[in-house]
Amino acid sequence: MHIDTDDRPFIIAWELTRACELSCDHCRADATPDRHPNELTTAEGKALLDAISRFSDRQLVVFTGGDILKRPDLFELIEHGTEAGLTITLTPSATDALTRETVRSFKQLGVRRIALSMDGPDSTSHDTFRGEDGSFDSIVRTATWAKEVGLPLQINTTVCQDTVDDLPAIATRVNALDAVMWALFFLVPVGRGVELEGLTPTQAEECLIWLAETAAEMPFGVKTTEAPMYRRIIEQHEPSPRQGLGGSHGIIAGDGFMFVSHTGEVTPSGFLPYSVGNVRDADPVTLYRESELFQHLRDRSSLKGKCGDCEFNELCGGSRSRAFAASGDPLAQDPLCPYVPTQPG
Repeated sequence: MHIDTDDRPFIIAWELTRACELSCDHCRADATPDRHPNELTTAEGKALLDAISRFSDRQLVVFTGGDILKRPDLFELIEHGTEAGLTITLTPSATDALTRETVRSFKQLGVRRIALSMDGPDSTSHDTFRGEDGSFDSIVRTATWAKEVGLPLQINTTVCQDTVDDLPAIATRVNALDAVMWALFFLVPVGRGVELEGLTPTQAEECLIWLAETAAEMPFGVKTTEAPMYRRIIEQHEPSPRQGLGGSHGIIAGDGFMFVSHTGEVTPSGFLPYSVGNVRDADPVTLYRESELFQHLRDRSSLKGKCGDCEFNELCGGSRSRAFAASGDPLAQDPLCPYVPTQPG
């Protein structure tokens, strides 16, 4: 389905809370155990969902965190969103709060998919990365419960120096869990992620080539976050049609994607914390369509450096979040991409 990203985003992520019992090394939100006193209230959250529904009656919305189960009104918000016609997916944390009954309730309330994070192929590697013993086992249990009720499962993996060598083994685990999608998040140094070491451009290219060459053999879908050059690599390696690039235009922060923070700030991405306004006093639809930053991000001719010159500009666009983290300029070139444009400007 074609989406005009000038008119609406393909995905909206709402960070319900930054509270979480885990202390993951990579955490973008720099989560803490307690909820922030200025989080959007239940009423404000419902108003946000109603506003979002004006984009489209089937708008895809991801409830993320922190740990969304820290919100006592979570089920109420899910119900409101589904009744508004939104497509709701969830990213709960693998804690004791995630039970079989909770997963069953997700399915009954109309949730379309849950996403769990796996950053190692076994309990030793994953639990060390996540900072919580038993986290890996919780993921395996939750996957079983999701399969019992027919709730599709997505596995998210952070890609950095600590995890890159384990990716083939993690892929095997993703298959064993009957996941429908594997989403690989290439590290952007924000939050606690500044303490981790990202891949070099050469490593990233090799990793994405491996992914493109093996994805067609995997029985689940594969997508990348903050590594849009994956679309260039697929194009260069004659992709399988099932990769579904969605035409010639790739989604990046602010162009097909919008993020709403726990306190209502609207940014192009959770990894690009540059607010264009707050939903408490501004319309999120207007902010997406009319804010200067979002308009610049949707105009690929505004990009600078190699990203501005690249013949794969429309298909890729580079990670705007990583450009911002590295230079303070969201329109700068993505420092992770080693590709040299064939006809630089």
